[in-house]
Amino acid sequence: MNKSIYQIENEYRLLAENLIESGGELTPEIETQLQISKTDLQNKSVSYSFVIKSLEYNMSEIDAEIKRLTERKKAQSKTVERLEETLKNAMILFDVQKIESPLVTISLRNSESVEVLHLALLPDEFKKTSIPVVSADKAAIKEAIKEGIVVQGAILKKNQSIQIK
Repeated sequence: MNKSIYQIENEYRLLAENLIESGGELTPEIETQLQISKTDLQNKSVSYSFVIKSLEYNMSEIDAEIKRLTERKKAQSKTVERLEETLKNAMILFDVQKIESPLVTISLRNSESVEVLHLALLPDEFKKTSIPVVSADKAAIKEAIKEGIVVQGAILKKNQSIQIK
């Protein structure tokens, strides 16, 4: 009969309890049953170890595949960034705001982002503290600058990005 380690452990505990209840007298029957349980445990343990080794090998293969796919994703992301930047620069050079075709529409979109020049110069109200790093609260800075407040250490920078639909 094919037993699990749990079943083998339970049988061994029951045999130990029977041995204690019989005053510690090791009968030939209990000795035989103990030997069978140990043999079952050894055989089952070897089987378990093969499954564990197999799963560990599979996990290392999965890790290698994740690493390979992550590198591939990074490379493609860099290519996309480079192509978008080239396309954006060409549209700016030729002063073209929008290109339309039956398959795709390409347009330049204006946006704004805050560029913090000197974090140390920012007033405390424009800083976010996350332990242990202090960073700039760019949303608050952007709002303040748009309201006409001069924020030392930051400027509102105009950007253009490419939008492909």
